[in-house]
Amino acid sequence: MTWSDFEDIAIALYEAHPGVDPLSVRFTDLHKMVTELEGFEDDPHKSNEAKLEAIQMAWLEEYRDNQ
Repeated sequence: MTWSDFEDIAIALYEAHPGVDPLSVRFTDLHKMVTELEGFEDDPHKSNEAKLEAIQMAWLEEYRDNQ
């Protein structure tokens, strides 16, 4: 996975942290969570606020769909 794989990252985050409300996660923590995912292979320094926000929103959709 890379920073552009928003949907795949969102699914992986939901599976790794099913009880966590994505809106409660700060971007610094989200960055760490993403880079620690199994299968994440992108440069940690290539993230930015827009990418983290897109990941957070995709994760939120996954979270709400499974409630």
